[in-house]
Amino acid sequence: MIALTNIRYVRLGTRDAGVAVKFATQILGLQLADEDGGSIHLRSDDRDHTLVYTPGDPYDHTVGFELANGQALEAAAAELDNAGHAVRRGTAAECEQRRVGAFVTFKEPTGTGIDLVARPWHSGRRYAASRDAGITGFSHVGLYSKAPERDEKFWTETCNARVSDWIGSAPLLRIDPVHHRIALFPARRHGVQHINHQVETIDDVMRAYYFLRDQGIAIRFGPGRHATSGAVFLYFEGPNGMTFEYSTGVRLIEDEATYRPRQLPFTEESFCMWGARPEIPEFQS
Repeated sequence: MIALTNIRYVRLGTRDAGVAVKFATQILGLQLADEDGGSIHLRSDDRDHTLVYTPGDPYDHTVGFELANGQALEAAAAELDNAGHAVRRGTAAECEQRRVGAFVTFKEPTGTGIDLVARPWHSGRRYAASRDAGITGFSHVGLYSKAPERDEKFWTETCNARVSDWIGSAPLLRIDPVHHRIALFPARRHGVQHINHQVETIDDVMRAYYFLRDQGIAIRFGPGRHATSGAVFLYFEGPNGMTFEYSTGVRLIEDEATYRPRQLPFTEESFCMWGARPEIPEFQS
């Protein structure tokens, strides 16, 4: 079993780097780390970077996960090969560009790019937000899934993810005590469905709501509170139709021995216990 220890980054293609950087810094509130060979690295915490925009297809998405060390990475590559997943090892130049010691890349069953990385870089500088959004760090992704039960099996049997809850057939998966680092939503495509950043307080969520509305950013869902993780949330639209989320107060599951995942129906109330109505197709019943 591949032991994922942390979620590290998301890489998104873009054909307009200027728009992407402006959104990420002036609207989302990330710190511009640097630009390298056309790629734009952005920070949200003490990691070297957590979001990267790369020149290319806006529907080209990759999510990076950390493993314990190089030995774990080699074992993971062998396990993926044996399971029929084509694995490619990163070159020295690609490792430098990703700011990692080593990595392998492959496609998960629906087709989204996944990097497994060893010795990812941290930054020696304190994270300095480009605007005071209250961000405490990049936390999770939603992924599109053409077959949620099949994909759940990959993440929980080939990898070490555990189901925290289901909404209909959509599993919310954890790899550490945080309620979920990965969520799988039924769709007819692959890729990243949304990107979550944690903020410090409910006040930050509400300040963001009014700020984003004043900036003409489309609010896609919320403010609200998730019935699963208990987090207070706000979803909004970024470049190329990508959905971003701020949330705070996510549930921690620390007692693995006694916790049992819950099955919630696929209804709007299962996504928001306050009654907010989503404008996100994957959340609509």
